[in-house]
Amino acid sequence: MAKGRRPQIPGNMGNMMKQVQQMQKNIELKQAEVEQQEFEATAGGGAIRVVCNGKKEVLEINLKEEIVDPDDIEMLQDLILVAVNDAIKAADKEMSDVMGKMTGGMKMPGLF
Repeated sequence: MAKGRRPQIPGNMGNMMKQVQQMQKNIELKQAEVEQQEFEATAGGGAIRVVCNGKKEVLEINLKEEIVDPDDIEMLQDLILVAVNDAIKAADKEMSDVMGKMTGGMKMPGLF
């Protein structure tokens, strides 16, 4: 092969490569969309509300005043953990669902 020349890709393979590249762009766009979405979870019958985004960053933690009991900080901490973890699970599930639709259910390491 001459220096500086790229090998030619047969027609079908070239089309397949273009499709893969387009699919990768679509996946990246969908991932960015999910990252911008907000996911909410509650605990303690709605006494604690947590909001995170698709990047799993906690954006808000709201506590109803009646849940704050200085004599039972452990319960408050546990409820906050439950709400935070549920919000993150919701974000993970959405990302997984969106990527599953994009890839036809194939697991593609490194993409999500």
